[in-house]
Amino acid sequence: MAADGRLQLRLFLLLCLCGSGSVLGLKAAGGPADPPDPPVLRAAEPPPKDAPAAAAAGASQPRRASGWKLSEEEACREDLSRLCPKHTWTNNLAVLECLQDRREESELAPDCNHLLWNYKLNLTTDPKFESVATEVCKSTIAELKECNEEERGRGYLVSCLVDHRGNISEYQCNQYITKMTGIVFSDFRLICGFMDKCKDDINSLHCGSINVGHKDVHSQGEVISCLEKALVREAEQQDHVRPIKEECQRAILRVAELSSDDFHLDRHLYFSCRDDRERFCQNTQAGEGKVYKCLFNHKFEEAMSEKCRDALTTRQKLISQDYRVSYSLAKACKLDLRKQRCSLDTNLPRAREARLSYLLLCLEAAVHRGRTVSGECQGEMVDYRKMLMEDFSLSPEIVLHCRTEIEAHCSGLHRKGRTLHCLMRIGRGDRSATVDGVCQSALQTLIQSADPGADYRIDRALNEACESVIQTACKHIRTGDPMILSCLMEHLYTEKMVEDCEHRLLELQYFISRDWKLDPILYKKCQGDAARLCHTHGWNETSELMPPGAVFSCLYRHAYRTEEQGRRVHPDDQLSRDCKVEVQRILHQRALDVKLEPELQKRCMTDLGKWCSEKTDTGQELECLQDHLEDLVSACRDVVGNLTELESEDIQIDALLIRACEPIIQAHCHDVADNQIDTGDLMECLVQNKHQKEMNEKCSVGVTHFQLIQMKDFRFSYKFKMSCKEDVLRLCPNIKKKVDVVICLSTTVRNDTLQDAREQRVSLKCRKQLRVEELEMSEDIRLDPDLYEPCRSDISRLCPNVNYGNAQMIECLKEHKKQLSQRCHQRIFRLQEGEMNDPELDYQLMRVCKQMIKRFCTEADARNVLQCLKQNKNSELMDPKCKQMITKRQITQNTDYRLNPVLRKACRADIPKFCQPILNKAGEDSELEGQVIACLKLKYADQVRAQAQSNTTTQHHK
Repeated sequence: MAADGRLQLRLFLLLCLCGSGSVLGLKAAGGPADPPDPPVLRAAEPPPKDAPAAAAAGASQPRRASGWKLSEEEACREDLSRLCPKHTWTNNLAVLECLQDRREESELAPDCNHLLWNYKLNLTTDPKFESVATEVCKSTIAELKECNEEERGRGYLVSCLVDHRGNISEYQCNQYITKMTGIVFSDFRLICGFMDKCKDDINSLHCGSINVGHKDVHSQGEVISCLEKALVREAEQQDHVRPIKEECQRAILRVAELSSDDFHLDRHLYFSCRDDRERFCQNTQAGEGKVYKCLFNHKFEEAMSEKCRDALTTRQKLISQDYRVSYSLAKACKLDLRKQRCSLDTNLPRAREARLSYLLLCLEAAVHRGRTVSGECQGEMVDYRKMLMEDFSLSPEIVLHCRTEIEAHCSGLHRKGRTLHCLMRIGRGDRSATVDGVCQSALQTLIQSADPGADYRIDRALNEACESVIQTACKHIRTGDPMILSCLMEHLYTEKMVEDCEHRLLELQYFISRDWKLDPILYKKCQGDAARLCHTHGWNETSELMPPGAVFSCLYRHAYRTEEQGRRVHPDDQLSRDCKVEVQRILHQRALDVKLEPELQKRCMTDLGKWCSEKTDTGQELECLQDHLEDLVSACRDVVGNLTELESEDIQIDALLIRACEPIIQAHCHDVADNQIDTGDLMECLVQNKHQKEMNEKCSVGVTHFQLIQMKDFRFSYKFKMSCKEDVLRLCPNIKKKVDVVICLSTTVRNDTLQDAREQRVSLKCRKQLRVEELEMSEDIRLDPDLYEPCRSDISRLCPNVNYGNAQMIECLKEHKKQLSQRCHQRIFRLQEGEMNDPELDYQLMRVCKQMIKRFCTEADARNVLQCLKQNKNSELMDPKCKQMITKRQITQNTDYRLNPVLRKACRADIPKFCQPILNKAGEDSELEGQVIACLKLKYADQVRAQAQSNTTTQHHK
């Protein structure tokens, strides 16, 4: 207390003598080389009323040592009694602070205004202040090398102390510097060298007068404000019409930095926000940038005045250009910046290292790599990341490169991040308009700087839109955890999702999906794999060889790479288990929207417009591309093909299908669904249970659609591909369509079987899977294009209301066989021939008679199942429906000997012997309509008659 009292006394005496050196790092307005001779104000001889100018200039007589008071000057007496409390009148500093911080509407008399100006000018030009600084800051000066070396007597010492005031721990020195701060910041002409550095810019930009004269104190802050606005505007313009000189730019940012701890020092902002400070931040203590932070947090409140909001925005834009303009951020992150080697060039305030985006990227990179960044610094980073996401205008690149899009589509949406999300929505392609490539790049850069993937709360628009969903669907996850975003994606298109949340989520995910690093969980689990397999660089570095969007493609190729050309892939070329789980999670989520697949959207834009413009519902676009696979351009076909191939291995990638099939999975496929790594088992289970009672229409349609897509390429059936890859390469090269591959391999198996080959050419594992594929194809005519295409017109004509599944359509065509077109008739006949030779392929027979086969034919060979059923047809235990089906198949067999394998085998020698003329007339696929059987019956009857006559003759002779 004693020390503090001595300091106050020293300052009071100094002010009474009207002497001062450079205050708060501020030199004389006349410049360091030629300081003006200050006018002297006499306490005993105040300026007369009729000579205000002379009074302001003062007399030249030596001053009396007695205490001179501003309150005693007649020029200010009336203003003082009107505006300032009586207890302040005895203290010149208190009077000065009261008068220069008055309400804007409270005008001062011109004489008083000019008197105050000269008084402050005297304070900042008298060398006595430097001698006081030398005394009260003795130990501080000794510690600060730069200040100790400053030339004495020219105001430079105090200027240096102000520059380093954040490092001053000495109490008296700190108090001394702080006391003088407000005085100088009230007028730009008093700031160290500022007028010299910015004189030309002030004139060229018409920012106000720089002449000493009757200038209202409120307008002094406007000069700096005008320059600040010009500086941030320059960064937002392509052509710098009036570029601000580099030294003035440094001076502007330096002044902003020096005023960063106390909002009183930013005079324009102080006067603009005084009412708002009372309204929103009344209990916030001034100092350490706290009032700024409080006002920033309330910037978009309805009650915030427009002039304050504009002043705050300008300040935030300066912070974007130089993070040191934020006192709290610079202080909290000072050590971390040094530790992570982020501040590489401290001599250039506007260097790349000073930009807020660079600071955020550098420190975020450290956090993502698992390095330690203090909690205080991370807290400040979160605040400024929120700030960037809330107000697009704080990113000069967005203002510069997205101006056209904003004016055309997003005007009037400035607050709470709505403009940014509007741009993101256009970037996604959700409107007919598109975003320019440079604007898209600026958006991507901003998203990386703000890094909302690490904490959804940074994106205020998303946070507000999704609050109800998070409270219901994701309440088990800790607030701010990155898994919240993942949880929201998992509930996309479910009953818990709301429309606004869905839109904001997809807009953000569109950009996150284009840079794998923006998903912090994926990055954490896969950064080692990415460096090893995809040759990636650091978190905030990019590579032309492996741009961010291509890294995830590289990861998922390795995630599903277990065999290559029949050989096991080396473990070093595979993903770690943790990384593979994350890659699968991302794939499952991205499959919900084609726009979340960057490669697919990039290469398929033309095809999407050409074939799928009307397919806008959830999941329809990818299905449409798969349906038109043969029509797609080569690049798009490759991407769609690769994605479909991945789905065949892990059908859970198709999240919408899995949701639709939840009941059937729980009832019949839960064992395979719980497997960490799916290898096609789940889809196989769904197909096998497609007609169970738990199956719903959505699931059935989805499963059938995937079956139909699989027919386009055998690679789309994972289990078939893995079981038969070598056989296909060896026996069916250059064949791609699955149905053709199945026919090729089936023909090979049949020929080897018929010829009693010593060794089957098709491997055992392939033959087993081939049987599964053949059985699946028999269930739906659409899965056999060679049968479906020739019969399409017949289906429309004869079976228009019959379902395709459960082989019902095939059964309908069989029943109308005589009315079929020739091509369709031939194909149906060939199908029946195959089914009679191999009854397992007769889907309807196997379905209707399933229980009867278990009862009567468990020991029968699969190819003799129908024969076994025929033999037990009249049993009392035979099911009526199965009996009816057996009868239908018997009738069919009687239409052509080729449809009765037992007869055909028994009569193999007799048919060509007795019925060759009939065979000569018929084609291979044309039905003989019972002619051969009739021929054999006649021949048999002839033989019976001949035998009977022979027996009669023999008996007669006897």
